[in-house]
Amino acid sequence: MDVYEAVDSRRAVRAFSDEPVPKKVLERVLATASRAPSSGNLQPWRLYVVAGEPLAGLKKRATARALAGDPGDEREYPMYPAELTSPYLDRLSEAAAQRYAALGIEREDPDRPAKIAALNSGAFGAPVVLFCYLDRQMGPGQWADAGMYVQTVMLLLRAEGLHSCPQVMWTMYRKTVSQSVGAGDGPVLFCGVAVGFEKKGVPRLRTGRADMTETVSFVGL
Repeated sequence: MDVYEAVDSRRAVRAFSDEPVPKKVLERVLATASRAPSSGNLQPWRLYVVAGEPLAGLKKRATARALAGDPGDEREYPMYPAELTSPYLDRLSEAAAQRYAALGIEREDPDRPAKIAALNSGAFGAPVVLFCYLDRQMGPGQWADAGMYVQTVMLLLRAEGLHSCPQVMWTMYRKTVSQSVGAGDGPVLFCGVAVGFEKKGVPRLRTGRADMTETVSFVGL
């Protein structure tokens, strides 16, 4: 799989099979991903790879919180800006409607919040979840580095025939995650990434993208 195919086929998969992911594959992916861009070579990320019984326990505890109506831990950073305007708000709303319709959760369903929370906290059935942390002293540049690192990981997973789903949702239960992985209170949880093989026979969602003319300007070309 070349890089174009990896980029084009990468998408947030929300239905994973229980087929285990070989540790050697994860080691190969993460060793190569260490070459991701890093300003000043700080390599500010710290990754925890969780599977097996530890992951099952974490999913159980997070799901219990979600189904109990727990609003989650205090946010350490906003998932989205408080006042989103067009076209960003339009894109967000459209993607959310498509995403949960594909999962069989209608907007009018009174149990919609609980169902969404349970699916997320179960990592959509993924057998592996990666948790990416940053040192609290890091700034916007290092957060950008972490984003590039996570993207590199996801593209390498595609090269191995695997899929993924980045989940900022885990920051809502950051204390539960921290207790499970032993991260302590020092670092900030950036996101989780569900990893595995896609489950067969489920609807596939591929959200649209803005036309390039909306996001790119050529100057001098």
